[in-house]
Formats: sequence, structure tokens, C-alpha cells
Amino acid sequence: MAHPDVHSEQEYVDLAYARLSAMRDATQSMLREAFSDKSSGFQAVTERDVRVRSGLSRLEHLFIGTESLVFGRIDSAGSGPSDHGLESFHIGRLGVSGVDQEPLVVDWRAPVAEPFYRATGAHPMGLSRRRHLLCNGSRVLDLEDELFDSEGDAVGRSLGLEGRQVLFASLGRSRSGRMRDIVATVQGEQDEIIRAPLPGVIVVQGGPGTGKTAVALHRAAYLLYTHRFPLEKQGVLVVGPNRTFLRYIEHVLPSLDETGVEMSTVNGLYPSTAVAATSVKENVVVAKLKGDGRMAKVLARAVSGRERPLRNDVRIPYGGRTLRLSVAVSEQIVAAARRRPGTHNARRRIVEAYLWRYLATQLVDERESAADTPTVDPAELGRTLRRIPEVAEALERIWPLLSPEQLLRDLYGAKALVDLAAVSILGEDEKALLLRDRGESLEAAVWTESDVALLDEALALLGARHKGAADPAGAQRSYGHVVVDEAQDLSPMQLRMIARRSLSASMTLVGDIAQATGAVVPASWGDVVANLAPRRKWKLLELSVNYRTPSEIMDVAAQVLRAVDPSMRPSESVRSSGRSPRVLRANGAGGIGELLERFVCALGDEIAELVARTAAGRAAGSLGEAPSPSGGVVVTPEAWEGTLAVITAPSIIADVSGAMGDAGIVFGVAGREALDRSITVLSVDDAKGLEFDSVVVVEPAKVAAESLQGLRGLYVAFTRATQSLAVVYSEELPVRLDFR
Repeated sequence: MAHPDVHSEQEYVDLAYARLSAMRDATQSMLREAFSDKSSGFQAVTERDVRVRSGLSRLEHLFIGTESLVFGRIDSAGSGPSDHGLESFHIGRLGVSGVDQEPLVVDWRAPVAEPFYRATGAHPMGLSRRRHLLCNGSRVLDLEDELFDSEGDAVGRSLGLEGRQVLFASLGRSRSGRMRDIVATVQGEQDEIIRAPLPGVIVVQGGPGTGKTAVALHRAAYLLYTHRFPLEKQGVLVVGPNRTFLRYIEHVLPSLDETGVEMSTVNGLYPSTAVAATSVKENVVVAKLKGDGRMAKVLARAVSGRERPLRNDVRIPYGGRTLRLSVAVSEQIVAAARRRPGTHNARRRIVEAYLWRYLATQLVDERESAADTPTVDPAELGRTLRRIPEVAEALERIWPLLSPEQLLRDLYGAKALVDLAAVSILGEDEKALLLRDRGESLEAAVWTESDVALLDEALALLGARHKGAADPAGAQRSYGHVVVDEAQDLSPMQLRMIARRSLSASMTLVGDIAQATGAVVPASWGDVVANLAPRRKWKLLELSVNYRTPSEIMDVAAQVLRAVDPSMRPSESVRSSGRSPRVLRANGAGGIGELLERFVCALGDEIAELVARTAAGRAAGSLGEAPSPSGGVVVTPEAWEGTLAVITAPSIIADVSGAMGDAGIVFGVAGREALDRSITVLSVDDAKGLEFDSVVVVEPAKVAAESLQGLRGLYVAFTRATQSLAVVYSEELPVRLDFR
């Protein structure tokens, strides 16, 4: 039976929605009035533009989509009909006021809403009751009360859970391919992180399913609400592990009333979108070297090595005279320019100024000896001389204008340059790993994913190439706060890339050392912070409760984790699905047609088993072309409520996809299409940070073998499911697993 107060709460929620609608109508009316204003004059036009911008921003703020406006209520201790001095507040997605401007709904980020997330029986924070509203849009389905003046039910208290009915209802909902916010079910340990102070570095360590990504996004929304100035101007940046992940989370912040946050992968931060978009992976040994923090010194040396004096004196024809630039003078110019602050390309102007001044002095000395009037303007002389080939060649030798791509292409293509830049920094074998063919042209150069961080480092050293040109270094924008997800996967050079985007080292890093699958696995979070904000204080907070992964799946994943590192402990699952993971060995017997007839249009785990057997048969190379299902019926997303991921190794994704297509299964491959399909085929790298109702892991041995960090990749794959897990293989499992 529903709670007896459902009807009264429904009336209150209806009132809140009516007021929200009235607020939107008033804003639209104001906008129509502003657009119809035909006033002229600078001040009138400016005022109208301000009204339009303000109105559009307000209208965007008042749009909440299909999510519920109200999800909770808090009552002060002693509040009741006889006590009018104490208050009750309804907590919601955004603030809504009544006709009298009294608050009908309090924004979840407001200080008065904090007890809704933080109050416990031991520390009720002045509350007598916390009420959770279970809603579907504007409809109140049920209520759950926690009374702080009685002992109440102790179930779940050991994990610090509050609002259990609402929480478990939320956890049990099918996934849609887009991440939802958790604003209605934020738990105490999560809220502590969300509301942590702005300055400094906060590191959030959390195992699979602990909600660390959601917490990081809610923290971004909270900081923008609490520190609107200066963050609205400075900006907030969210960095994710891949583009699929960014599409997965892109609706969370708008649902929390924040649309101004910028999102990017780490490689997407580099200004040249062509480089970031076309970059490819390379050998893990080379990738590890290029991600090493020592490469920062190598690049600094590479830039310094291009600031060099002439090999020989240069004779410069000027009118009927010949000016001379000696090696000794070029040494003095280079030394003087190196002492000046600024980027390499910016100091080219200093080099030119020194050169024009020296040549002007030389010209004056010659004129004086010839009894001419000594009137030579160095700047005017420079405008003439720079067009002379001998001068242009000399400047390119002394202090060339370089792009990051030119610097790296030249460095990789010349052993002498690598030896000069890496002496006493890299070993001989390491130097050899950097060398490659320069190619026919700079435009045709192919850049790897690990090159992008080096290009960004080079850009910071070089700066703009031409005075007055759009400064590419300006695109290395810095932000008031930076949020980094899966931070444990970033190399030291990538971390330096992110550090340049932070105005004052105000950052939130979230991740899990156990799930590190990058080229370099950090020994601790201290290693990560050392590359981001050296000599800055930082705080480590931990999320200990696994809300996503059922205990049955986590028990199997924990066996993989113990094989990775026996000292690591998995997070504690808060719930059970009642369904044990299943293991299916592909032996090539039977036929796909029989399986399809048995499972076609089935729901739940049966589709997972169908996909697993079908995909494994193709991957094992033992099943030929799949016959069409009887009657031409195919498995489509309409037959599947929720999301199903088929996670496998990159080398057999094409085979798995082909088998599923032959079997008549409609699916998507990792990317934008995959988010719009119920069934998705993807690799571990693309699955990072995502969650699905059911997961089928195909050929775990290959998944582990092709992951940069072996079994850690398999641990990631196993922990993506919220309901059920199936494992299918033809090669021997890489670790002994007990699937009881």
C-alpha cells in the first residue's frame, strides 16, 4: 500500500509544477516584450540585449526535461501543527518560489538542503524527519520516511545508506545508454565530496559502481551554484577517458541546471582538432616512453637546441654595401634572447630587434666613415632586410619560427637532434624508440595518441608563430576548476597537459588505481598529484560502497582483482540481483539456427546467452554462416528492455559484430550509434566509465592479452554490469574463476 501522505504530497508537487510553469510563462513574456522593443540608440539597444540574454539564460535554467522536479522533504526537529516557528522544506532539482516569493522548492545545492543528504541517526542535524519522494516525472508514486526521533529500521545502516526504498528503486531501473543524475539518491559519503571546498586538489578513490563519476559531475554543478562568481567567468572543465564516455554523461549536468561546463577527452584539449581526431595508438613500449615525465625535459632541450648561433659568417648585400653578421655576434644575440622571458616564438622578435640594431650600427659606422649623415632607423632597416634571402636563412638558423608539429617531426626524423635533446635523460634504446621516418611533408604526418601530449607540451614552449596571428597557445585555455575522470589512466605527460588548464590547481580527480589500464600504472595517487600540482596540498577521499554491481558479479570480479594484486580490496556491494554470472564454453557443436529458434525474441539473460554463444562461435572460427531465424524473426532492441554490452578484444570486434549481424541481432558498435542502440559491441577501452544492465564478455583471454595492463582490463569488463554477467570463451581463461 502506498504511504497515506501520497495525496497531500501530490497536491504540493502539482503546485510546484504550476509555479514553475508560471515562471517560464513570465520569462517568455519578458522575452517577447524585449524582442518587440524597437528602441534605437546605443543605451537602449544595450539594455535590450541584456534583457534578451538574461531571459534566455533564465528560460534555460527553468527547463528540467522529464526528470522529477521534487524528490525530498526535510522537517525540523519539533516541527508540527503546534509549532509554527520551525520549518519544513521540499528539496528539488532547482529553486521554485510561490506567488509571495516564499520558497516552494529548495535547490538541492542550497545550504539548507545539506541535512537531506548528511543527517544520520547519530547526527540528525536538527531534523525530525527526512522524506524521500518516489516520483515518475510529476507523479508521486510513493513516499519513504526516516524518523530521527525513533530507532527505526536498521537494515542497510551498516553501509550508511539512507532512503533505501528510493535508492534501490533507482538502482533497479533499466539503463538507457545515457547516464542519469543521482541528485535524489546522493548518499552521505558522496555528499561530503560534492560539497567539499573549492580550493585545492580533491582525489576521490572509488571502486567500480561507487558512483564516483556521478559524484564528480554533481560536484561540478554544486561548485557552479555555490561559486557562481568567479567560476561562471573562469569556466569548469570535465575531462573524460573517451568520446563515447562524454556522450554517455552529456545530459547529466544539463539535468542539474548547468549547461556551461566544457567537456573533453585529454587529447581533445590540444588546439589542433585535426591532430586529436586522427591520432592512432602505437606500440605500448613507445607509448609508455612518450608518456614519461622525462619527455618534458627532452622537449625543452629540443626547443633550446633550435636556438643556436651561425656556423659561418654571413655577408648581407644592402644597396651598394655589404653588411656582415659574424658567428661571434650571433652567439651574443642568442645568449641575450635566451635570458629574456617568454616562449620561443615570442622571443624571435627579440632576436630580430637585436639583429636590426647591430646591422644599423654597422651601417651608421660605414656612413660616418664616408661622411654621410648617420640616420638609420633599426625597425625600418629590418623591414627591408627581412626580405633578403641571406637574412631570412640566417634567422631560420639562429632562431626559427616553429609549430609543435614541425618540432616533433624534425626531432623524430633526425638521430642527431634526438641525441642532443635526450643526452643524459634517455638511454640509447629509448632514444631509438623515438626515431621514425620524417615522411614527405608535414601535412601528411601521422600522429599517435601519445604524441598529442608532447605536441601540447611543445606548444606551451613555443607559443604563437607570428605576431598578430591568432595565438594557438591561447587555445590552451585555463579554467577555474577541472574535473578529471579515470585520472589513474593518464600518463605524466597527459597530466601536465591538464595542469596547464588549471588556473589555480583547483581540481577534482576521480578514479580507481585497481582499474588502471593506461600505459603507466601509478603506484599511488601521490604519483598522480605530483604531476598535476606539485608542492600543493591535496586530500584523498574514498567511496567504499558499490551501488552498481550486484554482489554475485562482484564476487567473481574480486577473484580477478586478487590475481592483479592480493592487497587490493573491492568495494562492498549494497545489493544482490539473485542471478549468478554464467560461463559458457564455445565448442562449435550445434548450430546458430537452433539457438536462435530457442531464444529469439526472449528477454533478459536469454538474449545475453544468445549473443554470447553466437559471438563466441564466430570468434572461435568454428561456426559458419548463421541461418536466418525461423519465420524471419530477428532479435531487435524492441525485444530488449535496458542495455546489453558485448565486451571483447579489439582484434575480434569485427568477427563478433559479423556473427551478431548474421544472426539477425540489431546492435551498435562503440561510438555515437552505440548509445542509441540497446545492444552494443565495444572494447574495454571504450567501456571505461560506462554501465549496462547486462554484459557478455567474449574471450577473456584475448581481452586480458590486448589490454595494456592485462587482467586489470578484464576487471573493468566484469564490473560494467548492473544486473547480469555472462562469460563465453574458447581459449583457456587467463585466471581461475569460481562461478558458483
